[in-house]
Amino acid sequence: MKNQQFGSWQNVVLGVAIAIIVILALNSFIIINPGEAGVLSILGKARDGALLEGIHLKPPFISRVDVYDVTVQKYEIPAQSATKDLQELSAKFAINFRIDPEQVVEIRRKQGSLENIVAKIIAPQTQESFKIAAARRTVEESITRRNELKDDFDTALGQRLEKYGIIVLDTSVVDLTFSPEFARAVEEKQIAEQRAQRAVYIAQEAEQEAQAEINRAKGKSEAQRLLAETLKAPGGQLVLQKEAIEAWKNGGAQMPKVLVIGKDSQSSVPFLFNVGNIQD
Repeated sequence: MKNQQFGSWQNVVLGVAIAIIVILALNSFIIINPGEAGVLSILGKARDGALLEGIHLKPPFISRVDVYDVTVQKYEIPAQSATKDLQELSAKFAINFRIDPEQVVEIRRKQGSLENIVAKIIAPQTQESFKIAAARRTVEESITRRNELKDDFDTALGQRLEKYGIIVLDTSVVDLTFSPEFARAVEEKQIAEQRAQRAVYIAQEAEQEAQAEINRAKGKSEAQRLLAETLKAPGGQLVLQKEAIEAWKNGGAQMPKVLVIGKDSQSSVPFLFNVGNIQD
């Protein structure tokens, strides 16, 4: 009987020992997956050297491993600034970044979680970098030369975040807006430019019309000069007789009641008057 009880206690002790060994084993190592980096803390103190992907030993119960995602992260962060001409300019940037795996220990000591990194580091530095980029140009230049604004912003942000162990991969301007006052100024400028263009068009049209009148007057003067020369030349009287015949035709092509008086009807212009007036 005693042997059976002793054997039962041995089984219990053995089971407990196995359980303790399993628990110790499970708490004595950690697996870091690809795209992750870990920080080992023993008794609350972070140890130097990041834990990269693979299996790592750690002291059980008295240690902790904080795992960071070191793949590409994306956050949209708003920013505001005054431009070179003192106009308010607002923007929203989509920032793609990742944490430098080799610096996760320093990040753990100084910033803590990824949320703290975004709120305490990336957002303020985005604001400051946008101020630097916007202050170098007017609001109109910021809109029309948007790529240059982004290049200055990228340079400033990359330099500022690098010292925190944050690598900026890419940024994009999601939205860029300006103040209502500037919007009204742009609209008024467009209206003024349209009016100026209309005035130039009207002036050009008037100039063209005046030139056309001059050309018509020159043409008429030249025609009269040629006609005068024609009349002075031999046979000029025949031209007048032809013009008289054409006038009769244009008046209805009926023979008018006229009396022709002249010394020589073949060489002089007919003197025309209405015979009916004599009869009256």
